[in-house]
Amino acid sequence: MVGGNTSKSDISFAGTFASSAFAACVAEICTIPLDTAKVRLQLQKKPVAGDGLTLPKYRGMLGTVATIGREEGLVALWKGIVPGLHRQCLFGGLRIGLYEPVKSFYVGKDFVGDVPLSKKILAGLTTGALGIAIANPTDLVKVRLQAEGKLPPGVPRRYSGALNAYSTIVKQEGFGALWTGVGPNIARNAIINAAELASYDQVKQTILKIPGFTDNVFTHLLSGLGAGFVAVCVGSPVDVVKSRMMGDSAYKSTIDCFIKTLKNDGPLAFYKGFIPNFGRLGSWNVIMFLTLEQAKKFVRSVESS
Repeated sequence: MVGGNTSKSDISFAGTFASSAFAACVAEICTIPLDTAKVRLQLQKKPVAGDGLTLPKYRGMLGTVATIGREEGLVALWKGIVPGLHRQCLFGGLRIGLYEPVKSFYVGKDFVGDVPLSKKILAGLTTGALGIAIANPTDLVKVRLQAEGKLPPGVPRRYSGALNAYSTIVKQEGFGALWTGVGPNIARNAIINAAELASYDQVKQTILKIPGFTDNVFTHLLSGLGAGFVAVCVGSPVDVVKSRMMGDSAYKSTIDCFIKTLKNDGPLAFYKGFIPNFGRLGSWNVIMFLTLEQAKKFVRSVESS
């Protein structure tokens, strides 16, 4: 299991997939308001001189949450929850469920002992890339729904819901449009997945070697916080590019988005929403890994009975 000392899993792939998908969905439900705030901050562009704009609409995590709640209602903070759950069932189940088998493949079936960190990172990169390549349409719809703020009176929304968004995108932009931004999305999720799973694995393995520490909730809490911090530090730049490409069709490619963001908003724009991103990823990882560990215990007891 993730964080164990060997490369072998002690429950079935089906059990791991189900546990992973369930844990990811629980974390998504609890933290999506912070994710919505993060997306709004990332999509917010620097005011241009002469536009009469002096202050950005969204300022900071709590300020963004408050603005959305005040202008659009508290329910708006859970915009994108349906495709978000679609995403976690697919992406969460695949990236975590495949982590142990892929890690075992990289070290060899006869490997015994602590898996090297490099193999953990490689396994995380592989499963993150594979999982999001399949789940990209769910991520696209989630970002599109989250990006839509308060509209002027009489202006209809682009999409009435998640299913309408899927069908509208296919009708208006073509089936391939569901994979808009797949390049930066693969880069972002491969990097973040490797950072999350490998760091959780490594931190937990290290903690368990310290006298007095056991495989309990406190260890899972510390490991989850470490995983979230590492993930947001290394993944923020590609996360910003991914969100901008999915939320704004004006960008022609990943490179075009990167260059325009750097030119128009400066290098710090790649760390826009860092605090809400860490608040979201930190809490998301703690909730997900705590839930995952308990779900795996339950599945293990069912499979062994």
